Amino acid sequence: MENQEYNELQALRHTASHILAQAVKRLYPSAKLAIGPAIENGFYYDFDCEISFTPEVLKQLEKEMKKIVSENLKIERFVLSREEALALMKDEPYKIELINEIPEGEEISFYKQGEFVDLCAGPHVSYTKKVKAFKLLSATGAYWRGDSKNKMLQRIYGTAFKTQEELEKYLADVEEAKKRDHNKIGRQLGYFTTVDIIGQGLPIILPKGTLVLRTLQRFVEDEEERRGYLQTKTPYFAKRDLYKISGHWDHYRENMFVIGDKSDEDNPAEDVFALRPMTCPFQFQAYLTELRSYKDLPLRYNETSTLFRNEASGEMHGLIRLRQFTISEGHIACTPEQLEGEFADALDLAQFMLKTLGLDKDVSYRFSKWDENNREKYIGDSAQWEAVQSTMRRILTDLNINFYEADGEAAFYGPKLDIQIKNVHGKEDTLITIQIDFQLAERFGMVYVDKDGTRKHPYVIHRTSIGCYERTLALLIEKYAGAMPTWLAPEQVRVITITDGQKEYAESVQKRLKDAGIRAGIDVRNEKLGFKIREAQLEKLPYMLVVGDKEKENGTLGVRSRKKGDMGEMSFDDFLSMILREIATKELP
Repeated sequence: MENQEYNELQALRHTASHILAQAVKRLYPSAKLAIGPAIENGFYYDFDCEISFTPEVLKQLEKEMKKIVSENLKIERFVLSREEALALMKDEPYKIELINEIPEGEEISFYKQGEFVDLCAGPHVSYTKKVKAFKLLSATGAYWRGDSKNKMLQRIYGTAFKTQEELEKYLADVEEAKKRDHNKIGRQLGYFTTVDIIGQGLPIILPKGTLVLRTLQRFVEDEEERRGYLQTKTPYFAKRDLYKISGHWDHYRENMFVIGDKSDEDNPAEDVFALRPMTCPFQFQAYLTELRSYKDLPLRYNETSTLFRNEASGEMHGLIRLRQFTISEGHIACTPEQLEGEFADALDLAQFMLKTLGLDKDVSYRFSKWDENNREKYIGDSAQWEAVQSTMRRILTDLNINFYEADGEAAFYGPKLDIQIKNVHGKEDTLITIQIDFQLAERFGMVYVDKDGTRKHPYVIHRTSIGCYERTLALLIEKYAGAMPTWLAPEQVRVITITDGQKEYAESVQKRLKDAGIRAGIDVRNEKLGFKIREAQLEKLPYMLVVGDKEKENGTLGVRSRKKGDMGEMSFDDFLSMILREIATKELP
C-alpha cells in the first residue's frame, strides 16, 4: 500500500513537471525543453531559455500553471515510430538527442495535454485538475546531462502533494530546514566564511569552527590510538608515478589537481605532480619500509589527512562538499583470516563515533558495488569483483547490518560500505566509508611472509572513522541548530557581570575554569544584564554564570543552562563538578 501511494505521488509530481513545462512554453515559446523528472521531494524541469527564471518569473509561471490545472486538460499517451518522433520534436534539440539514444525496437512514447506534447515514458495522472497542491521553489543552473562540458541550462525545482495540508506542512519543514542550514547559521555563529578571491569549495574555518574541529580531531586520534592504530604524516602531493601505480592517474585523474601538463605524457615524471585525492598510496609506503610477517598483521595506520579533489562547482555546498578537506583516514593490512574481524572493528569504531555525536539514528548503510557494464571504470576482472563482493555481502549479513545495494558506486579498486546521511535539505552524501581492497597491495608489491614461508599479498581495508571533518561539522551544526554539545562547544561557559563591581571576581572565576580545562569566556561590558544574557543565548552557549554582589559576597555563581534555564545559585566546586562530568561523558543536548 505504501509503495502504491508513493507511485501515485510520483505520477502526480511528474505531471506537475509537465504542467510547468507547458507554462514555460506558453509564456516563452522559444524555450527549449530538456528533462523533467519526479524526484524524492518534488520535481524539476531543465530549460534552455534566454529569459532568467527570477523569483518574479517563477510567480508568473506558477500563475500560468494554476490556469492549466483549472482547464482540466486530459493527459493522453501515444507512441510514434522513430521517424515520426524526430519529425515531431524537430525544434527541440535536447529531445532529438534523447530520441536518437533510444535502442532500436524500444517504444518511443509521448504524453499530450492540450497543445503541449512531451517525450516521456510516464507515468502521469489522467487530468491536469488532479494536480491541486503545488509550489515552485527555486531556479538554479544545471549542466545538460550533469556534464560540465555541456551547456548550462536553467533548472526549476518544485513540489506537489495530494492535499494543500500536506503541501503546507512540507513548506513549513523547508523553512525550518533553512533555519538549520549550516551554510547560514554556521556563518552567523562565526564557524566559517568563504571568500570569492580564494575560490569555491575553499572555506576559511574561523576560530570557533577550528576549536570544534580540533576537539573532534583529538578525540578521534586518541580513540584510534587506543584501538591499535599507528599514526603517519605523509606529503600533500606526489609525482604522477605514484598515482599511475595506484590507478588514480587512469581512473581518477579528472578529479585531481595536477601541477604541470597532465596531457603531456612525454614530460619527465618529475615535472608533473598532483595533489593527493586519497592517502592510501602514501601510507602503503610506510608498510613497504620493511618485510612483514603474518605476525605483524593486522597493521593499522591512521592519519588526519588533508585531501584535494576537483569537485564540479555545482556540487559544492557550504562545508558539505569541498575542494580541500580533512578526513580521518586509515588503512588496515590484514590476512584473509583477519578480514572479517578487522572489517567489523572498523565498523564498530565508525558506529561508536556516530553514537557519540548523536548521528547514529540519522544514517543508512549502502553496499556499493561495481558496474559490470562499465568495466573501464574499475581495475580487476569480473571473477575477482564477484568473489570480493560476495565476501563483503556475507560480512555485512553476519554483522546484522540493514544495508541496501547500489551498482556503480564502488571505488575503482574494490567494493565499499558507505554510511549515508542527509543534510537538512534532504541531499544525501557519504559520511563514512569502509572499503575492501583486493588489488592495490599487489600493484605496490606489498607482501607478508605467511606461516608456511610463502609470500602473500595482504587484503587492505580503507576506512574512515568520522569521515570528513568539515562535513561532520556541517551536519552537527544542522543537527543541533548551532547549539553544540557542551564537550564540543567552542565556548562552554561565559561569566557575566551585573555591574562593574564584580569584574575582578568574574575574572577570577574565569581563570579557575580555564585552569580546569573549561573553555570559558567573560562579559564585563557596561551593558544591561538582559542584553548580555540574550547575546549569549543567541550564540547558543551551554552555560552562563551570572555574578552580582550577592554571588561575589558568597563566593557562588548564578547558573543559567541552555537546556534547563535558571538553575539558581551554586558553589564553584559544584558547578565545576557538574560541567566536567557532562564533558567527560560527552552528554548530548
